[in-house]
Amino acid sequence: MLFWILVAVLTAAVAAILLYPLLRGAKTVEDTHAGEAAVYRDQLRELDRDLSGGLISADEAEYARAEIGRRLIAVSGAAPAELRKPARHHRLTEAFIVLLLPVIGLCLYMNTGRPDLPSQPLEARLANPGNDMPVLVAKAERHLAQNPDDGKGWDVLAPIYFSTMRVSDAETAYRNAIRLLGPSPARLDGLAETLMAVSEGVVTEDARKLLEQSLSLEPNNPRARFYIALSMEQAGQPEEARSAFETLAKQSPADAPWLPLVNEHIAKNGGQAAAPEAQPAAPGGPTSEDVAAAETMSSGDRQQMIRGMVESLDAKLSADPNNFEGWMRLVRSYAVLNDKDRAAGALKRGLAAFPASGDQGRQLLALGKELGIATEGLSE
Repeated sequence: MLFWILVAVLTAAVAAILLYPLLRGAKTVEDTHAGEAAVYRDQLRELDRDLSGGLISADEAEYARAEIGRRLIAVSGAAPAELRKPARHHRLTEAFIVLLLPVIGLCLYMNTGRPDLPSQPLEARLANPGNDMPVLVAKAERHLAQNPDDGKGWDVLAPIYFSTMRVSDAETAYRNAIRLLGPSPARLDGLAETLMAVSEGVVTEDARKLLEQSLSLEPNNPRARFYIALSMEQAGQPEEARSAFETLAKQSPADAPWLPLVNEHIAKNGGQAAAPEAQPAAPGGPTSEDVAAAETMSSGDRQQMIRGMVESLDAKLSADPNNFEGWMRLVRSYAVLNDKDRAAGALKRGLAAFPASGDQGRQLLALGKELGIATEGLSE
């Protein structure tokens, strides 16, 4: 009920504000004509005083009186007609403002608004933000204002700031996340992109250092490799840039989303689009016949078939452990089957074949962390 009272009061206030200039306009015209008539009457009295004092002749006084009288009659006769004309002109406008405008606004609100929604103060919305992104951001900002050493909070907020083009806030958030949680490829790449956004797309020296640090943690990081190649292009090194872009294209999957953009830069630097190198197939992968057979099975049979394929892959990797893609697939498969113990075992065996000190070992560790597998002690 209080809501509708407020709506009625606000509607009346807005209507009064809009009507005031119209009503005041008619009164202004009336006041203007009354003032002019008073001035002409004062001139007639002044004329009589000048004639009595001998300052002007009778002929001059008669001529001046006739002219002032003509103007006084013109003003007195025109005023009522001019006042009546605006009144007729504004009648429809006033009716629209007073009646139709509130009705139209009410109909629009009833159609698109939520009059049934209870009032909810900011504190209540912060406590239960749902999917309201601005409220979620406000809640995170309030939390970080009270807990500035919460690295995970800065880590979550940084990409949101960047996506909404709050680059200054994004830079602060990324730097705090790196300071509190340590550098990671995602944080370093995000900070580098933020610095590039500040410099209008130019890969600055600071951004390049961050990208090189990201590559030292994840050598096959296509995001960092692309920007480093772009920095060579911007620095006027077309041959080095083309070589870097071509290497990235050859080592990318055929359906990589960044591949068309990479090929554009290869052509821009005088090269030809390179086809990606064929990736070695991991043993134990399903064939098209396997997929077709699985579609006709019940959910239980299908699950049993999937588990049999994973165990087959496990056996083949035990016989031939020198297949990095196979270990990546095996760890992920056990995690999908919600068999964390076997996933951890597969990760440990994969790291025995590809030590954590190498690039592929680091990728296995990163996958384990992504899937929530305990990796303590495996990097030693």
